[in-house]
Amino acid sequence: MITKEIFQVGGGDYTAPEDAAIYLVSMDEKAAIVDAGCGNSTDRLLKNIRSCNVPDEAIDYLLITHCHFDHTGGAAELKERLNLKVVAHSLDAEYLEKGDQHVTAASWYGAVLKPVSVDIKLSKHTETICLGHREITAIHLPGHSPGSVVYQVDSEEQTVLFAQDVHGPIHPDLLSDQDAYQASLKQMLDLNVDILCEGHYGIFHGKDAVRDFIISFMKS
Repeated sequence: MITKEIFQVGGGDYTAPEDAAIYLVSMDEKAAIVDAGCGNSTDRLLKNIRSCNVPDEAIDYLLITHCHFDHTGGAAELKERLNLKVVAHSLDAEYLEKGDQHVTAASWYGAVLKPVSVDIKLSKHTETICLGHREITAIHLPGHSPGSVVYQVDSEEQTVLFAQDVHGPIHPDLLSDQDAYQASLKQMLDLNVDILCEGHYGIFHGKDAVRDFIISFMKS
């Protein structure tokens, strides 16, 4: 449990070693999942979600941070089983919808990405997603991928940021952009959040810990 409303439900020991972290936001009797892992342990993922006292029918959204396979391989199955809406930035959505195996890095995993339709395609720098009567803010911070997004929400008087793959990598196969990535790190730093939920490095509590982690990837 990260707060009483936010949980890690996938990644590493939670689901499968190849999965990036998967988070659950549950507030105002509604819920959203942040990223979907590779999709090899969906049953275990759903069991973890239900153990947080969140019924399947309460889950409205799958919030995709970016199109890479370790974050999206399970998206199609989650959409089918939970009848939720998939949210992603339009610049990454095209690779998810056509089942691209290259830009999504599915080929890096020796896997095949099942195409998934994206219901809500983000296109602005900042957009708001309503979860019941609460709000989640989506912020477009490209670099690692063209359509990389972070999601920000307030919980228990703390600002929580889901910023998967803050660390990169930056690679031409992924259509990464080093200059955009560095600019996005600066913007992320300026958000001054209390808790950072990252995709592979864990959860950082406290503004100083969050700041130090982000700065570690910034070029001087």
